[in-house]
Amino acid sequence: MAVGGASAAACLIALIIALVAGGAVRAQVIPGLPDAGMLTRWGLPISKTVMDVTAALTLGVLLLAVVLLPSDRGVLGGQAQGYVRAASWAALVWAAAAAATLIFQLSDLLGLPPMEVIGNQLTSYAGSVAQGIALMLVILIATAVALLGRTVASATGTLGLLGLTLVGTVPPALTGHSSSSPNHELAVTGLALHVVAISVWVGGLAALTYHALRRDGEHLAPAAERFSLLALWSYVGVAVSGVASAASRLYSVTDLFTTSYGLIMVAKAVVFLVLGYLGWLHRRRTVPRIAEGAGRALFARVAAVEVVLMSVAMGLASALSRTAPPPPLEGTYDPVRELLGFSMPPEQSAWTLLTLWRPDLFFALLVVVLGGLYAAAVLRLRRRGDRWPWGRLVAWYAGLLTIVVVQLSGVATYAMVLFSTHMVQHMVLSMLTPILLVLGAPATLALRALKPAKRRGDRGPREWLTAFLHSRYSRFVTHPAFAVPMFVGSTYALYFTPLFGSLMSDHLGHLFMGVHFLLTGFLFYWIMIGVDPAPRKYPYLLRIVLLLLVMGFHAFFGIAIMMQSAPLGMEYYGRFEVPWLESVEDDQYTGGGIAWAIGEIPTTIVLIALVVQWSRDEERTERRRERHSRRGGSDDADMDAYNAYLQQLDRRSREQQG
Repeated sequence: MAVGGASAAACLIALIIALVAGGAVRAQVIPGLPDAGMLTRWGLPISKTVMDVTAALTLGVLLLAVVLLPSDRGVLGGQAQGYVRAASWAALVWAAAAAATLIFQLSDLLGLPPMEVIGNQLTSYAGSVAQGIALMLVILIATAVALLGRTVASATGTLGLLGLTLVGTVPPALTGHSSSSPNHELAVTGLALHVVAISVWVGGLAALTYHALRRDGEHLAPAAERFSLLALWSYVGVAVSGVASAASRLYSVTDLFTTSYGLIMVAKAVVFLVLGYLGWLHRRRTVPRIAEGAGRALFARVAAVEVVLMSVAMGLASALSRTAPPPPLEGTYDPVRELLGFSMPPEQSAWTLLTLWRPDLFFALLVVVLGGLYAAAVLRLRRRGDRWPWGRLVAWYAGLLTIVVVQLSGVATYAMVLFSTHMVQHMVLSMLTPILLVLGAPATLALRALKPAKRRGDRGPREWLTAFLHSRYSRFVTHPAFAVPMFVGSTYALYFTPLFGSLMSDHLGHLFMGVHFLLTGFLFYWIMIGVDPAPRKYPYLLRIVLLLLVMGFHAFFGIAIMMQSAPLGMEYYGRFEVPWLESVEDDQYTGGGIAWAIGEIPTTIVLIALVVQWSRDEERTERRRERHSRRGGSDDADMDAYNAYLQQLDRRSREQQG
């Protein structure tokens, strides 16, 4: 309790100092203009801080229950179940704080006292404005976690609550300063990653510290060891996202020391470095001593100091969200840049495609993480003397290279202004990249490289992956009745409805399209040519029929675009003019031709892969039959069963005669 009180006090003090220093609560009231009042100026940052802290606590307690503490064959232990119930209470406070933030936010926007905005205005704001919708989502998610947390007892159900809580921390981050930054690719992903990483770090450490202070706290050693690795990843995530957020909001290095926004960033950076040093002490000194059966008190003391400092950092973060970032430099305003995140590029050429790279943080991190994990797994196999096929290695990294080409190079730049280049991006992400990634066999590699859980019956990464591959969810999403319509039907639903223009107009919508193309393509080609363990395997003839059917639909999709009389997505493309483009209609016609023609390449690759896999499967079957025959068996399993049946009838006849 003392640690909790000190953390709350430190967070509040840091918040107040930063708000006063940044000028967020010293706003000058101009006569004749509406003013929300002092209650809103103080209530909004405080309620937002409470919302962020309780979200992190909910996340941390669930993390402790299902990830850090061992389970027994999918069932949580007694203390873990108690932590899930505690998380439901924290989620209830989280929902209430989000509701208060919603009211204060509208009050600040309209310049009216909080009580005067409750009613139709609040309902309209929560259902039609991005900031209001984000907070309404948080309220719904937090309420769902609070209700479901009263009944969940399994590890799988708790993991679902953990995932739901992670989703609930993101929406407010996507509608703050990041949404108004011209550097969309850095700002939006950077802030979302920052919030998730710091929530896992702060919440997990707070929950683990409480568990260490309990006299009856079970399994502290494995919990501390697991969190040590998780905290390291969170620290890296906070560092990367912090740099990205600063780069997207500040226009020069001097802004760090000459503006209130920059000074608060510097203060957060100092706290972050101190926390890094304390985390290093944990990994070097306290965690090994806990594993040896000692060091519980030392761990609790160091962790308590970390929790207090983290509370200070969260207070500074809330104050930062209420502090105006530096204005752009004079003469730098560009309406096209405000919409696209960059100025209008020159006419497309081979040189510009190679040089005009886009700093998309999401896909850059995706490539680095997937490439790094795959390399680490292969190295682990090599060190213990196991081999991994070079073909799979090459396929995996070739797939990641295609993501780099279409999402980070000049292709990504021109995909924002030319429909034809966007179609190249779409076709590669949905029809080429997934094929290469599927042939890389990532699940098989992970199952071979990951070590089983140290405690019998517990679930580590390997056990969770095995459970997922054999789950009902996997059986559902890998069924052709789901995967094929998602792969084909979603493309028609996207481009021949207003949805395309709406998604292109927003950076999150653009991210959604890229991820959707990758996932639906991966599911479809996993069914077709996947070598990883799957809930079911389909006959090769059925796979070939499905492949030809799908490719026919894709060819017709390209022709349908070419035959369109009106340009697609003018809700987006009509907002700017490309000076060197002769005709939007001609560019769309080219895009349809690309969609029609580019499908031939993946079709050929997949057909070759299917034929090779079918041939190898027949060879393996033939070898099994030969081995069975050499042992005195029959080549025909049906004939064996029939002979056994005749022998059984003969025995029964003799018994009756006897």
